[in-house]
Formats: sequence, C-alpha cells, structure tokens
Amino acid sequence: MTTAKRLLINAGIIVLLILMPLIIKRSDIITWFYLTLLYIISSHSWNIIGGFAGQQNLGHAAFFGAGALAARYIWLHFGLPLPLALLGGAVVATAFAMIIGFPAFRLKGIYFVIGTLVLAEILRLVFDTILPRADVMPMSLLATYSLVSRYYVTLLFAVLTVGVVYWISRSRLGLGLMSLREDEEAAEASGVNTRKYKLVAFAVSTFIAGLAGGLYAYYGVAIKPGGVFEPVWTFDAVIIVFVGGVGTIVGPIIGSVFFVLLQQFLSVYLPGGIHVAVFGVLFIIVVLFLPGGLIELVTRLRGNFARGGQTN
Repeated sequence: MTTAKRLLINAGIIVLLILMPLIIKRSDIITWFYLTLLYIISSHSWNIIGGFAGQQNLGHAAFFGAGALAARYIWLHFGLPLPLALLGGAVVATAFAMIIGFPAFRLKGIYFVIGTLVLAEILRLVFDTILPRADVMPMSLLATYSLVSRYYVTLLFAVLTVGVVYWISRSRLGLGLMSLREDEEAAEASGVNTRKYKLVAFAVSTFIAGLAGGLYAYYGVAIKPGGVFEPVWTFDAVIIVFVGGVGTIVGPIIGSVFFVLLQQFLSVYLPGGIHVAVFGVLFIIVVLFLPGGLIELVTRLRGNFARGGQTN
C-alpha cells in the first residue's frame, strides 16, 4: 500500500469518527467509541515503554491515577481551564515518573516488574485511606454535561497520540528503544545510552498515561480517588497491547476496538466479573499461539489471500 493511499484511508477514518456523533445519537454507542479512544491512548502509552523499549511496567495505573487526580483538582477545585488541567495532570504524572525513574531503572527483569506493581498498589491504598469519598462534579457542571464534547476532546488526543507513536517508531529514538528491547547488553556495547533511552521512553509513556487519566477525570461524574489507581488500569492496557500487537502502531488500535466490543458483549451476557476471566484466558491464548497479536493474524491472512490470488 502506498503512503498516499494509507494517508487517504486514515483521513477517511478520522472524518467518519468526527461525523459519528452527528449521525448516531445513542449515548451508549458514543460511550463505546469514547472508551475505545481512551483505551487507544492508554494502551499506546504503555506500548511505548513496554512494547518499544521492552520494559514491562506493571505500575501504569500509578501514572494514569496521578494524571487523573491532578487534572480533576486543577480543573474543578482550582478553576483553571480544561486544557491547562489536562496538561497539568500529564506533567504531574511525568514528574512523578522521573522522581522514581532513576532508582526504578536500577532494577532489572522481574524486580522492575514487581517494583512498579507495588508502587501502584501503595498509591491506591494511600488514596483510599486519606480520600475515601468520591469526588463529585458540582451541579453547575452537571447541568451542562455533554458526552459529545468529551468524545471530541478524547478523539483529538487519540489522533495526536497515534501521531506521536508513529513519529517515535520512525525516529532515532525509536531505533534506540527497539535496540534496547532486543538486547540491552548488546545495545550498551554498541554505544547506546540505555539509561537515557529508558528515561525518555518512561517520560513520554507517563505523560500520555497522565493525559489519559485526565481525560477520564473529565468524563467521570463521580470519581473515587483510590479507584483511578486500580490495577485494572494497568492490566487492561497490557492485555490490549498484547492482543493487538506489541511494539506496533496499529496493534493497540485493533486491540482497543476488540477489547471494548468484547467487554460490552460479555458484560451483558455473562454474570458480573466473569468477563474478566474470559479476557485472561484470551490473553494466555494470544501469548502462546499468536505472539504478534491480532495484527500478525491480519498479516498472515493478507499473505494467504495474496498467494491464493497469484496461484489463481
């Protein structure tokens, strides 16, 4: 596929997404699209550190939650405009990441994974203790609440996020991250400053995670502070990336669409909580039998069709 054709297809998809709320008025459908866009942002933020750099961060919820709380308090309690609140939430998440980044990256392998997971759990317990009550939007904002405006804001940042990841994948930074992922010792031996690349990837990843948290804080009518640090905000992103395709641009997009559709279907037809177990089984199947994710399956099918066409 030529670059011009790819750009035309992408532009067409964006135009359809812009027109969607004008054509479909059902709030449940708009909510599904909103959640899909939010998951695209969140999963791509994890994909930068976990997929491109190969650092398996299971504390993703810590930065999502930090961005959510900071953005919500800046917007609702300090009265600053939403753009400044979203930027402030993302900056707070990144600053927190840089504080813990230097000691965290001294840990390697399973120790880094456990360390990041424990960090998110500590924050969840702390905020559940000191702020046990939900933070509710004031009546003045509830009276003018608009799901469509929240959809459009999230669409804008989802497009920007995919654009940033696309740029990273084709930049010198992306090459450095991928060399780090493939063999950290070999990358160091060839002159790659692995600590620098880890920190840059961590900064970009957590900035986008904080932005996703801020968008969720803007969407939620009532938010429990400890709830934005729940492990689900980590594991949903991880599952989406692995199911869609690790270290790819399209994979998290496909994974997010599939995840939201399946989540909505299973939550309707299965008793509460069982759909989580189904996702767990699906994750294991993909890791074992389709390590490249759904994007690998699509590539295989396309190759089979191409070979079939040549044979005929």
